[in-house]
Amino acid sequence: MRYLRMLSNSVVGGTLVAAYVTILILQLNPHLALHPADLAPLAATVWLFYGVNLTVLFYALIVIRQLVARSPMSPGWLSLRLLAWLSAAAAMGASGLMWLNLRGLQPALEAEAARRMTVGAVATSLCALSLLTIAVVHYSFGRRGSRVGGALLALAVAASVGLPLVARGVGIDRPLESSRLDVGSWMPTSDASPHVMVVLLDGASLEFISPAAADGSLPNFGRLLDTGASFHLATLRPTQPGPVWAAVATGKYPPQHGIQSTSTYRPLAGQAVIELLPQRSFAQGLVRLGFLTEVPNTSGALRARPLWNILSGVGVSVGVVGMPLTHPAQPVHGYLVSDQLHLLTDSPIDTVAADVAYPADVLPLVRRAALQAAEAIGVEPVTASSSVARDELYDDVTAMLQGRLDAQVVAVRFQGLDPIGHRFLRYAMPRAFGDVSEDEERQFGQVLEDSYRSIDDRIGVLMASQGPEDLLLIVSGFGMEPVALGSRLLARAFGDPDLSGTHERAPDGFMLAYGANVQAGRLARGSIVDVVPTVLYVLGLPVGRDLDGVPRTDMFSDTFTAARPITFIPTYER
Repeated sequence: MRYLRMLSNSVVGGTLVAAYVTILILQLNPHLALHPADLAPLAATVWLFYGVNLTVLFYALIVIRQLVARSPMSPGWLSLRLLAWLSAAAAMGASGLMWLNLRGLQPALEAEAARRMTVGAVATSLCALSLLTIAVVHYSFGRRGSRVGGALLALAVAASVGLPLVARGVGIDRPLESSRLDVGSWMPTSDASPHVMVVLLDGASLEFISPAAADGSLPNFGRLLDTGASFHLATLRPTQPGPVWAAVATGKYPPQHGIQSTSTYRPLAGQAVIELLPQRSFAQGLVRLGFLTEVPNTSGALRARPLWNILSGVGVSVGVVGMPLTHPAQPVHGYLVSDQLHLLTDSPIDTVAADVAYPADVLPLVRRAALQAAEAIGVEPVTASSSVARDELYDDVTAMLQGRLDAQVVAVRFQGLDPIGHRFLRYAMPRAFGDVSEDEERQFGQVLEDSYRSIDDRIGVLMASQGPEDLLLIVSGFGMEPVALGSRLLARAFGDPDLSGTHERAPDGFMLAYGANVQAGRLARGSIVDVVPTVLYVLGLPVGRDLDGVPRTDMFSDTFTAARPITFIPTYER
């Protein structure tokens, strides 16, 4: 019975941890209403993952203590001594997680939600201190439970759960928003109209490019660094393609554009929609193990107008290829191919095909290109060769459509560096890991650099075809860095032993600019939300005052900026 009583206390401790994680999810998702129909399935899902695992952990620790201690204990079914320490540990962990997530994810939260979460974190911290005091006092002055001690413990635990919920509130209603799609009339650009080509890269780092360019391995990147403007771009958390590229495309942070993660998540039962999972809490385990269903965001999820929609509305022709949040493809003044193109099949019931591109008359062209590349791209798991082949598909489609339609502003995204960096960074930077053999370095050491070289070759083609007034922008939304040792061990425990590169800590991206009007030099750090206002400025269009970014006029020559003052408009939203 003694060990059963230890188990009952462990269950209480595990349940308390699950309650704190549920509160954290609610704090990060203020749109969720505290309705039993939504709250109960969410709490049950969290308990099945966190409650069960923490129960096992607490029970193991108690049993180990029982085996090594001089005086074995015989706790009650609800032991004040055990629960005081377990509750204090759980509350301190919850407090730490709240502060870490508030610090890391604050740009993704609306101001009111961040304020309420701050109040909740303060309350949880004070309750954790109270629980720790109860545990220490009980240990120091009395080993047996008392009614007063039990009442104080119950009150402190209830406060640690109730106060952050009260601070969070019943939920923040999100106003319904809509924006009109402006397509405009198709007018081919004149020879005098400057073209802007924006190449978007996932997981590219200046820290890797600069030394490789210096030794001649990436000559075109080297030309950009020597004769163009370059600067780092601060990115955001969670550092996922969806929210990052939404910020790049809209010039706004998540509270305005509405994309907090690449996907939304639903419990196995219930209708609650989770938009943001907590960080540093193994929350992705809920998805990997099937406790939460992942639903990728679509183009309809954006609550702010992306650049291609803004430009279409003012009659500037655009070409967009491979961007997230473009499927299903929506009308633009030009052409648009979603990032689902590589998933096309020759099946007559392919659900992707009809919505993968706009206008409809380019569908046969892009479909033919996708089917021709299907064998090289393959299916999951993604390999280095398939990642490069996927980028080649989007590059070929861009060249084909641009040759036919000649859009003035083109944005094409290459995502191959990201999966390759996740797997092969350790072989490109063996000293940072220390466990790479000479054979592994010889076999895989050039894989990542070869992938950068394929991008470098594409950049060379674009530079060679550039007109005298044209502008080339290379934009990395986020970088890549080595995975910490502890995270690598956890990845192996979750069955992912090859993980070596990460962008979990939001490593900087960058912008490189090249053109006759660009002034060469390394500039001060900017932000990913600076891309849209900069492109608007280059085109001579007013900058929306509601944008979170600023036009980077410092990367242009004095002659160019003197003739082009910054103008403003309240907003481009409808």
